[in-house]
Amino acid sequence: MSELDAEWKQLLAEAERRARRAGRVDVGEYLALRQSNDEARRAGIEWLFETFTRLAGEANRAQAAALSIERDDAYRFRVGASTMVGTQVTLRAGEVRALRIAAGWPRAPKDGIVRGGLARAEINHFGAPKRTELLLLERAQEELKWIIIVENTNARREFLEESARHHITMLLA
Repeated sequence: MSELDAEWKQLLAEAERRARRAGRVDVGEYLALRQSNDEARRAGIEWLFETFTRLAGEANRAQAAALSIERDDAYRFRVGASTMVGTQVTLRAGEVRALRIAAGWPRAPKDGIVRGGLARAEINHFGAPKRTELLLLERAQEELKWIIIVENTNARREFLEESARHHITMLLA
């Protein structure tokens, strides 16, 4: 968690305490929900990046692949009409081939919303737009799941570690 995120978490907790002391239970409940959702978002995004990073490390050790990893913690990307604010991790295989994983959520009202979930992610193979996958982080009975949203259809399937492994394999092919 970045210093900014830690400070934001502390400010939300203090605002929730003040709202409850002032008798604004509704505001306190909203802020508690917001904090809970932010924690779930961070956990889901951390899992996504840790999975790709670990698999890239395994590929480097097993195949002597020269994958490099770059990280940008102040990344913004668009999903539909909304702007996601979060992190981008780029895995590079040589000079041209790259796999970009971006994940985040809207932070300010002007950024928009995430419809049907908590956060969004985009997995993009440089130069191969047909391999791009859009993900939605959902919470189902206290369990977080990344769901692949197939564009222009209602098809959905869970994004698992094996899905990430497939993307690493495509990058190295």
